[in-house]
Amino acid sequence: MIEDFVKETLSQDVGRGDLYALVEPSVAASAKIIAKSDGVMAGVMYCDILAKLENFSIAWNKNDSQSFVKGDVIATLSGTSHVLLRVERTFLNMLLHASSIATLTKKYADIIEPYGVKLLDTRKTRPLLRNFEKYATRCGGAVNHRMGLDDSLMIKDTHLKTIKDLKSYIQAARKKIPFTAKIEVEAETLLIAKEAFEAGADIVMCDNMTPLEVQEVLKYRDANFAHILIEASGNISLETIQSYAKVGVDAISSGALIHQANWIDLSMKMD
Repeated sequence: MIEDFVKETLSQDVGRGDLYALVEPSVAASAKIIAKSDGVMAGVMYCDILAKLENFSIAWNKNDSQSFVKGDVIATLSGTSHVLLRVERTFLNMLLHASSIATLTKKYADIIEPYGVKLLDTRKTRPLLRNFEKYATRCGGAVNHRMGLDDSLMIKDTHLKTIKDLKSYIQAARKKIPFTAKIEVEAETLLIAKEAFEAGADIVMCDNMTPLEVQEVLKYRDANFAHILIEASGNISLETIQSYAKVGVDAISSGALIHQANWIDLSMKMD
């Protein structure tokens, strides 16, 4: 899947061929990838496949999940001039996109690390880029939430509108979904959370609750259903995530890790 993704990405950029190569002969060449801003590395796995496909070599000075600062030489590329110039934008786009997500994710992860709370991403990814973007959040210190509807059964507020009896639904679901699949119920109030606990959910997501409201859910959980996990979600930001981690949830999910990531600055310079 990764190789197909890299091939298609390069094909989109090259089209029917690099017009530059029609004019200038190819010679042995090398280039450096230079950080023009601070960040966290992601994309090495994808760039290595590009190098294999296009027959050039990469000497990495930074690996996935490692931090870098402005001015660092992240990697040195060696090959022919035609190849290096052809892959330049594809190489940088993959590295920039992934590293930008990893860089923002690391900021979130660092804030909640002292509290032992897991940081989760969401399915709010760009179309056809889910595997790539979730790989990037892992490089930044997050744990992947479900990759798709087939990973686990999440019952959201929209689902609850169609379910007459949550407990009966969950009992029926246990007989049909894979044995290892968990059931998570989204709750916007303490009342809905209590219903989810009673119905037998494995995870209760406190969606768009305040930290104080989440704390009430936790108190009820601890007193009655200590085995059930609690996830906080909904408009989680760098400014608010610590207040949710402090109350003692098991995990915090945020789509912002991906959709709010601003591109860092990397460039390729031919030697």
